[in-house]
Amino acid sequence: MTSPVPDASRGVATAAAGAKCPSCNALVAGDLPFCGTCGTRLTQARAAHACSRCGRLNDHGFKFCPACGAAFSDTGPQPKVESQPLKTGVATPQLALLDRSGQVAQRFALQSAVTTLGRQGADINFPDDDYLSPLHAQFLYLDGILTVRDLGSKNGTWLYVEEPHKLTDGDLILLGSQILRFRRLGYPGPRPPEQDQTRRLGSLTPSADIANVAQVRADGSPRDILTLSPGRTVRVGREQGDWQFPYDSSMSAVHAVIRSEDADFVLVDAGSRNGLAVAVRGERRVPPNARLLTGDQMLRAELG
Repeated sequence: MTSPVPDASRGVATAAAGAKCPSCNALVAGDLPFCGTCGTRLTQARAAHACSRCGRLNDHGFKFCPACGAAFSDTGPQPKVESQPLKTGVATPQLALLDRSGQVAQRFALQSAVTTLGRQGADINFPDDDYLSPLHAQFLYLDGILTVRDLGSKNGTWLYVEEPHKLTDGDLILLGSQILRFRRLGYPGPRPPEQDQTRRLGSLTPSADIANVAQVRADGSPRDILTLSPGRTVRVGREQGDWQFPYDSSMSAVHAVIRSEDADFVLVDAGSRNGLAVAVRGERRVPPNARLLTGDQMLRAELG
């Protein structure tokens, strides 16, 4: 896919007040491993706030790490996992870079428990990809489980879903070359009293609209909107379905289904050629052989 992706959700927590870069004394914002002012690597300097098991920073004073469940230590600096190699005898996981035909163009071994990816200054760099942020995403590999976190990138990190995905408020969906945003509306409240008791005409609807899916422009503003209600299952595609995008050649004739399950809505791939992805928010587990899109780079997780 070559079209730019709008700003996805920014799941990076803000840093504790007063945290400063040891080199330039600038305030440190977020748990990114580099100073935004001078470029100094911060992970070692701030290791006292990091989980000794996975390296996630504890900027909220938790007793246990929300990424891996280990207890945070109060006894001073902890070893930074980013510099620790994987255990001997453990199969080295890899990220396979796929070309336009889906063939493997290059493989990147995840030698450490924590690996960053971006345009510059990361462990894995793609300097010619203008859609990538300098530090775009972080991969964590522990106990045979690979997870990914978007590092507040401008264009988001996208995980392709193979199984039905229950939509949550704010989910961004990549479908063909279209970005769709799912929103919960809630059930409508009681009608306000009116002085005039004359009944109003209105369209007959099967049930109340409680959610919608909006097509998102590159600037983040909505364009076309499809409403969703309990009992209503919709199909999306290039040529068939309730919502059609005839100008999108990367979309299949029937690409996806948004299925109603009581008050929930579930996204299902309808056997599309290019698949569908959901923007990563917080920590997301990456299943074996799952595909990810970061910037203009299509990757596949090879976990052995």
